[in-house]
Amino acid sequence: MGMFATLMSKVFGHKAPETPAAVVPSPTAPSGSDPATVAAPVAPVPMAEVDVEAVLDEMAGKNSEDLDWQKSIVDLMKLVGMDSSFKARQELAKDLNYTGDMHDSASMNIWLHKEVMTRFAANGGKLPAHLV
Repeated sequence: MGMFATLMSKVFGHKAPETPAAVVPSPTAPSGSDPATVAAPVAPVPMAEVDVEAVLDEMAGKNSEDLDWQKSIVDLMKLVGMDSSFKARQELAKDLNYTGDMHDSASMNIWLHKEVMTRFAANGGKLPAHLV
């Protein structure tokens, strides 16, 4: 499981979605054909929406540290119990296809936080506009 999938599972409470490779028989398969060999695309099943802000605020309320998860990727990773070291953030950046300078920690951190919030939203996460 990649770093983003781990992070997402800690916030969403389940494994991050993977692209399904499901194939179902086509209802319009030619007569006499084997329905198992004629495939129709499967529409993705919508995920239940997760109120990311509420989940993370609740976690923050139970945490002894004052963590600013809304602005800091380091604090977000700490909040969910992940390693937030520079090396771990570089691994997350690779997982999310970061193309910037991996040694520019500040720029990478800003990009990571924005990208994580964007991907949370794209995967069923409800977030306030200022976070996406």
